[in-house]
Amino acid sequence: MATMTAAQKRAQTKAAYDAFLAACPSRKLLDRISDKWVALILCALGGDGSHQPGTGPAGESRAMRYSELARLLGGVSQKMLTQTLRSLERDGLVTRTATPTVPVTVTYELTDLGLSLRQMMRGIKTWAEVHMDDVLANRTTYDSRIA
Repeated sequence: MATMTAAQKRAQTKAAYDAFLAACPSRKLLDRISDKWVALILCALGGDGSHQPGTGPAGESRAMRYSELARLLGGVSQKMLTQTLRSLERDGLVTRTATPTVPVTVTYELTDLGLSLRQMMRGIKTWAEVHMDDVLANRTTYDSRIA
């Protein structure tokens, strides 16, 4: 049996990921990135600009302070925002930068990996906004058939 280099082992493992299999670790990643707060944070940090004047151009990361994110993401609790940002940082999707000021200034920005995911999340966010009336109409029709 031939010996494999570390790079070959990583490539073999990467090729073996199959989210349809129960034991595949990519399922946990899918679970994390399908969260609404993850999607909204990625869109906000990516310079979506739909509700925030002065954001960066689409496709570029924009550093934002915690308080900016909290204001932009209506309804998110402090605990949920903190947990979500930490998980995104752990996965390498977001960087956290603390600047030694009084008080300390903390900003969050998408990494290249985060930017690559942001493109898809922005599409999903836009799709939901565009098709919400259709979905609501279908729910009403369905619910009237069930009742």
